[in-house]
Amino acid sequence: MNNNNNDEIGSIGIGAMIVFIALILVAAVASAVIIQTGEKLQQNAQQTGSDTQREIGGKVTINGVKVYNGDDVRLYFEPAPGSGVLNTADIAWQVSCDNGGYNFVAGTFGDADDTNDDSLDYTFPASNPEPIDTGGDGDYGDVALLPGDADDTSMEALTLTPGESYVIVLDLDGVAGFDCAIADLGINDQLTLWVHVEGGGSTYESLTITDKTPGAALV
Repeated sequence: MNNNNNDEIGSIGIGAMIVFIALILVAAVASAVIIQTGEKLQQNAQQTGSDTQREIGGKVTINGVKVYNGDDVRLYFEPAPGSGVLNTADIAWQVSCDNGGYNFVAGTFGDADDTNDDSLDYTFPASNPEPIDTGGDGDYGDVALLPGDADDTSMEALTLTPGESYVIVLDLDGVAGFDCAIADLGINDQLTLWVHVEGGGSTYESLTITDKTPGAALV
């Protein structure tokens, strides 16, 4: 006669092993999700930091805008705090106004060439003589000559150094639809000035004409 004994102790161990393996799988999935979320948050934070640094590190601060004559204004500015060295060829300005309809004028702060004399878009250190039209040709790239200067554009600033102040003459006179000349606008009329730095940020300023006399402040 044969006696069969059923031993159920082994089956209890198998059940515990299944539960243990399931817990490991759940923990692995949860860890993967947490790690992936952490990496994504880190990437977003780094991108936001880079964008903010570029936005702040590539801007200019407008110190003042004054009437030069009926067509032009002088813009006094400097690189914004925290900004790096800026190239004038990478900076553009635009002015809009309501002159019988929407009008828009734009230009650059320089052409990266200090040997020519055929453009109004010249930037000069404020410590040097401000741009003047010595030739009477409407070109404000001329400056008062100093002893030893062979070229009247030799003081043009091609790069802007943080902590230094600069000045540029903006020509607001143009053809119909592109004319924001002070002479063509009235008292209390407003102009909108934007300064854009390529790869950086933009600076906005609202200008109000309260006086058309040369030297009158618009900011």
